[in-house]
Amino acid sequence: MEKEKVRAEITVNGLVQGVGFRYYILRQAQSLGVNGIVKNLYTGEVYTIAEGKRGMIEELIKLIKSGPLHAYVKNCRVEWSDSKDEFKTFEITF
Repeated sequence: MEKEKVRAEITVNGLVQGVGFRYYILRQAQSLGVNGIVKNLYTGEVYTIAEGKRGMIEELIKLIKSGPLHAYVKNCRVEWSDSKDEFKTFEITF
C-alpha cells in the first residue's frame, strides 16, 4: 500500500487562462483527495502545487494534460519532491 505523501509542482502553458482551467483542476483535485493550490501566473501559465498520494497526483497530472473542454495544453512541467504537508484542502489562490 502506498502511504507516503509526495508533492508535485505543475506548470502548464497553452490556452489555459480564461477557459475555466483553475476551476477544472480544483474539482479534479478535490475528487481525488489531493491537497494544494492552483493559480494563474502573469506569464499566462497555470501553476499547481499538489500534495498527496503519488498515484492520485499522477492521475491529476493526466487530467491536467487533457484540461477542460476549451483549453489547450501545450506543455506540462512537473517537479517532484517530498510532501511538506503544507495544505489541508485544495483551493484557488490569486
